Amino acid sequence: MQASRNTAPPWEILRLAGLLVTCLLAAKAFPQAAPLPPSAGTPEHYAEVTVDPAHTSAYVAEISLALAPLTRRGAAYTGDYAVKVFPFFFFNEHGAISIEFSDDQLQRLARGEKVGLKGLARNSAGAVRRIEGSAVPDAAGADHGKIKVHVWVGRKIDLAFNTAYRLTGRN
Repeated sequence: MQASRNTAPPWEILRLAGLLVTCLLAAKAFPQAAPLPPSAGTPEHYAEVTVDPAHTSAYVAEISLALAPLTRRGAAYTGDYAVKVFPFFFFNEHGAISIEFSDDQLQRLARGEKVGLKGLARNSAGAVRRIEGSAVPDAAGADHGKIKVHVWVGRKIDLAFNTAYRLTGRN
């Protein structure tokens, strides 16, 4: 008894090869479209937030705060910050910041509600700064709004910064 072989006829192999070549050429002729930006309400939409530089004054000094884009990790936004104090440059500092922000707070923000926030900043020398504030979206579903941040330096100094934020989520 002879074992049967499952071989396709030559014209069938040529037809499949032609189909494969056609698919490859079509893929090159019609490249994939760029991914769409994250939609409001999706986790990617909230993956990153950019905060505009902020300024305030204390006694005879002008203080500026600059934040790198903050990335959401778990239930917090984290990133780097830099503070410049004019004319007292020796008070300048930089470090890392972490602001707690739960899924519930994100949902409230998406609904257009004012959301309280709190966190900590640790400068490069290891000093810890307590942070509290609030974020207010411009409208329900908006990807931008206003933010007010209080930074406590020591026990008595409260620096208040008013600025704007924009959700700049990534895919």
